[in-house]
Amino acid sequence: MYVSVDLAKTSRFRLARGVSPWLLPTAAAAAATALLTRRDRRWALAAVPLGALTGGMLWFFRDPDREVGTGRILSPADGVVQSVDPWPDGRTRVAVFMSPLNVHVNRAPLAGNVTSVQHVAGGFLPAFNKDSDQNERVVWHFETALGDVEMVQIAGAVARRIVPYVSAGAKVAQGERIGLIRLGSRVDIYLPEGIAPAVSVGEKTVAGVTRIDHG
Repeated sequence: MYVSVDLAKTSRFRLARGVSPWLLPTAAAAAATALLTRRDRRWALAAVPLGALTGGMLWFFRDPDREVGTGRILSPADGVVQSVDPWPDGRTRVAVFMSPLNVHVNRAPLAGNVTSVQHVAGGFLPAFNKDSDQNERVVWHFETALGDVEMVQIAGAVARRIVPYVSAGAKVAQGERIGLIRLGSRVDIYLPEGIAPAVSVGEKTVAGVTRIDHG
C-alpha cells in the first residue's frame, strides 16, 4: 500500500512501497527523542540526527507520478548511463547507475508479460565496480512485441535490498512501477538484437520517460 502525504491541495507526495521497515522505526525514534527533548535538552543530540535521517528517507524514497514517455523501450531507472555494451548474442546492454539521490522505484521498460523474476545471490560491491555484475540481483524477463527482453536490478554496497512489486505471470504496462532498489545501485536493460541504443554514457535518464532505443 502506498503512503501519501498531502503537501497542497493540488499536489501529493508519494512514498514507494517497501520502505516501511526502514522508515517507520526511524521516524518513531525521531518522534520519541523529540518529545524527550522537552524534558531534557540533551536528548537533542539524538533527536536532531534522527530527524535529519527521517527527512532524508522521505526524500530518498519518494515515488512521483509521471507521464509515460514515448518509444519502444523506455529507461527502467532514474540515473546516469554507466555503460552501453554490445553483447556476444547480438543484444546491447544499457547500464543505468542510480545514486542515493535518485528515485529508487524502477518501471517496466515496455509492455508485456512477466515471464520470470529470479533472485540471484551475490556480493555487494559498489555499482561502479566492473565485477558488480556478480552482486545480489533480480533478473527479469518480459515477453513483449519485440520478443524476450531482459532487465536486471543489481544491489550495491549500500543498496542491499531489492523489492519486486510484481511476480511471474503478471501483465505490465509500459512505465508501470515494478520494483524498488533501496538506496540506489544499478539497473541493466538488454536491447534485443537489431535495436540500436539512443542513449550514450553519461546521459541522464528518467524511469518510464527517457527513450533508450532508436526508432
